[in-house]
Amino acid sequence: MLPRAPLSLAALDTLLTDARTRRIEGWRRGALEFLMFGIKEARACLFAGLFFACVLLVPGAGLLSVPRYDLLLVAALAIQAWMLKSGLETRDELKAICLFHALGFALEAFKTSSGIKSWSYPDFAYTKVLGVPLFSGFMYAAVGSYIIQAWRLLDLRVRHHPPYWMAALVALLIYLNFFTHHALGDVRWYLAAVALGLYARTTVSFRPLDRERRMPLLLGFVLTGFFIWLAENLGTFWGVWRYPNQLGAWSAVHVSKWSSWSLLVIMTFTIVANLKHVKARIHVPEQ
Repeated sequence: MLPRAPLSLAALDTLLTDARTRRIEGWRRGALEFLMFGIKEARACLFAGLFFACVLLVPGAGLLSVPRYDLLLVAALAIQAWMLKSGLETRDELKAICLFHALGFALEAFKTSSGIKSWSYPDFAYTKVLGVPLFSGFMYAAVGSYIIQAWRLLDLRVRHHPPYWMAALVALLIYLNFFTHHALGDVRWYLAAVALGLYARTTVSFRPLDRERRMPLLLGFVLTGFFIWLAENLGTFWGVWRYPNQLGAWSAVHVSKWSSWSLLVIMTFTIVANLKHVKARIHVPEQ
């Protein structure tokens, strides 16, 4: 049996997942559902929130002669270990998160290489490999952690999910395009069109309070990508990493990155959808 989360957090999760019927109607119900949805979303972002709090709090010069990037790696590992030990994540979920970390680090290593230089990590660190600090993979893992946590807290269920092999193929092509577009041209909008057709009928149901609500899954991908884009602006503003146009003075991350993150969310969702307990809540129409 997995250890339980701290009492306060366990109590919060019990409250958030309490699906008992409430006798509330009209604007009060709408307001309460909106509030509960926001609280559940914030709770699902536990790893990302704690990690970015560390990004904001750790000075650029580091602490006690320990470079900032190394401190962020220690913080990310500590948060991940705590979530596993407290039962907030299972070992299977941790395996998926480690996969996100590996995929993210490989992408970072390629994008920051001398021949590409899409962005850079300007600070020194002992834990840099191929010019990339090891903590960077946790920024991708945070997206996977959010989806995993949201699945439980919002009681997510997916209807009309495309066949898994099709979803996996599109996810693979999305990931490969981040590498190949430097030599073969960017086909993200073609891939977005394919994803649009693939997920056009797919809906996700969620429970903010005690009633099921639905939305197009594609809208969920786009909204999640938008908030990641906002977080990326925060990270670059604090100088954790920089794009070439931000080396002299900070400027907002180009809005085109929103589309890149939305596509990356599709890839992340596809990996999460193959977890056993998640797969049980996904409906794939018979061919």
